[in-house]
Amino acid sequence: MSRAGTVEGRERLRLFCALTLADGVVAQLSEWQADELAGGGRVVAHEHLHLTLAFLGARPAGELAAIGSALRDAATAVAGPIVLEPVRYRETRSVGMLVLADEDGRATRLAVDLHERLERLGVYEPEKRPWLPHVTVLRFRRPPRLRPALPDLGRFSPSGAAVYHSLLRPTGAQYDVLERVALGG
Repeated sequence: MSRAGTVEGRERLRLFCALTLADGVVAQLSEWQADELAGGGRVVAHEHLHLTLAFLGARPAGELAAIGSALRDAATAVAGPIVLEPVRYRETRSVGMLVLADEDGRATRLAVDLHERLERLGVYEPEKRPWLPHVTVLRFRRPPRLRPALPDLGRFSPSGAAVYHSLLRPTGAQYDVLERVALGG
């Protein structure tokens, strides 16, 4: 694990754990967003595209090392590559997302393992619904009811995992990577 960001002087951090995307996948998604989602709302910036594994909310900064360790341990336990593929575009009340098929269920097993580890640490309360592999690609006030063609990503693998710090700004959230983690043993 490498420390990619710092949090000096902050008592509470708004944290989440996520799978990161390779630069080539991000570039293709960004191009697709510009072609298919323009005018539908606020397109998620390319540097913010990821697959959230667990949103932790505001946590004491002193918990960061244990959270990073839980992510590292769960990521190390993944046997074989995680393979994802776009299957549909979906809108909720406030976001548009690209839902992904999780070949062999490795991403889902990673998410469930991480959730259990974080719950044991007392830093995470599991959601009632099952984890859904997806990338949030659009934010809006009212669903635009788009029906975009899917991006031609084919099958792809995440580039790794990370613990992110989410800073809320008037222009939207800013995500800073605090810890990077490799996938697999």
